[in-house]
Amino acid sequence: MDIIQAIVLAIVQGLTEFLPISSSAHLLLVPVFTAWDDQGLAFDVAVHLGSLAAVILYFRREIADMWSAWWRSVIERRIQDPDAKLAWAVILGTIPVCVVALLIKDLVADAFRSPVVVAFGLIVFGILLGWADWRKHGQRTEYQMRARDVAVIAFAQALALIPGTSRSGITITAALFMGLNREAAARFSFLLSIPVIALAGAFETRGMIVEGVGVDWLAVTIGTVLSGLSAYLCIHYFLAFIKRIGMQPFVAYRIALGILLLVLFW
Repeated sequence: MDIIQAIVLAIVQGLTEFLPISSSAHLLLVPVFTAWDDQGLAFDVAVHLGSLAAVILYFRREIADMWSAWWRSVIERRIQDPDAKLAWAVILGTIPVCVVALLIKDLVADAFRSPVVVAFGLIVFGILLGWADWRKHGQRTEYQMRARDVAVIAFAQALALIPGTSRSGITITAALFMGLNREAAARFSFLLSIPVIALAGAFETRGMIVEGVGVDWLAVTIGTVLSGLSAYLCIHYFLAFIKRIGMQPFVAYRIALGILLLVLFW
C-alpha cells in the first residue's frame, strides 16, 4: 500500500465512521475512481483502532463518570445515578447488533455487499433520517432515556449491518423518533459506537492472526493516526453543526450518493 492510498482511506474511514452517510458506500466508490488493491485486514484494524481512540478521547470525562457509576451500581445492586443508567444503556444497546451479526454474518458478507443494496440503503434510510429530523424536535437528553428508547435504538442499530444504512445514521434516526434532541441523539450514537468498534476490531484482529497476515507498519501507523484525527474532528464539528442546521444536508448528500451508485453499478 502506498502512502497516498493509506492517507485517503484513513481519512475516509475516520470521517464516515461517525457521520450518518455510510462508510461502506464510500469504500465502494474508492476502487471505482482508483486502481488500488484491497487495503487488507491489518489496515482495517488500524483505522478502526484510530476511530475507537478518537471517540474514547473525546468522551473521556463522560466515560470515566459512567464507568465509576456503573461499577457502583453493580456493587450496590441498584441503578439510580444517571451516569450508571447511561452506561447500562450502552451495554444493553450493543447486544442486538452482536446477536444479529453472529446469525447473519455470511449473508452480510456476501449478498448484502451489492452496490445496488448500498444505494437503496443510502436513499431509504436517508429519507427516514430526514423524516425524523423534520418532525417536532425532542427535548430529552441521553441521560433521560427510558428502557423503551434504549430498546428501539438498540434494535435499529442491528439494521446497520445492511450496507448503506450507516450505524450512526440509523441510531440517530431512532433516537430522534424517540424524542431525544439532536445533540443527545448524536452523543448516544457515538457512545454506542465504542463497544461495536472494539468488538469489530477484535474480530478482525482474530482473522488477521488466523490468516497470518503480514503488516505494513508504515501504512498501519498512518491509518491509525489519520483515522483517529479525522474522526475526532468529525465528532467535534458534527455536534456543533447539527445544533444549528440539523440533519438535512446529510440527507441530501445520502440521496445524491445513492443515485450516483445506481448510475455507476445498476
